[in-house]
Amino acid sequence: MNAPLVTILDDEPEIRRILTDALEEAGFRTQSFARAREFEASLLRAVPDVCLVDLSLPDTDGLALVHRLALERGATVIIISGRAQVQDRVAGLELGADDYITKPFDPAEVVARIRARLRGSRPPQQAGNTARFNGWTAHFDRYVLEDESGAETPFSHAEGEVLRLFLESPKRLISRAQMQESLGGAAGESFDRAMDVRISRLRTKLREDPRNPRLIKTIYGAGYIFLGDVSWS
Repeated sequence: MNAPLVTILDDEPEIRRILTDALEEAGFRTQSFARAREFEASLLRAVPDVCLVDLSLPDTDGLALVHRLALERGATVIIISGRAQVQDRVAGLELGADDYITKPFDPAEVVARIRARLRGSRPPQQAGNTARFNGWTAHFDRYVLEDESGAETPFSHAEGEVLRLFLESPKRLISRAQMQESLGGAAGESFDRAMDVRISRLRTKLREDPRNPRLIKTIYGAGYIFLGDVSWS
């Protein structure tokens, strides 16, 4: 269950089948939905690492859904749509999508785009996939946070990207511009809100006091700073 989870929202059964087959063959976990209502209900149970969203949906406006996913969920969103017009692509990206793929598509390209989004453009990682800090252990190979008692809390790949960025640069100010450059995505309100959501979730999982967090500090007008002492293995 450690593989990244990709959800597929498309009302065409054949598209869902093609994407599911290609992604599972590439080692991803998948969930597929024909209706936005079922898709959004699933988000209450688990936030996927990547959402593949068609814009032409029978029960909701696809662009509005993309905007909600970016602003409220902090999800990584890739639009897959038959709308090839430039204005549709621009609107989708401005509303918070991380990428835009037009139909018809090559499934191998979709897999490659997803891997690129998950890999991001972050700086070279520290050796190892385990970081220890202030009584916590972050296991990036399993996407879990472990406390001193051994209790584990899962985190998404998107949350892990932000956490790793902090843990690789402890006690250093990280500006919004640096976050955008490292994590990718179009700069602007949608990116800022997505980051706010992911950081809020990380604080909750780290049991931070939202009024006075000890580890992830907001430096208003400048960015964030992580105040823990970190060791990697």
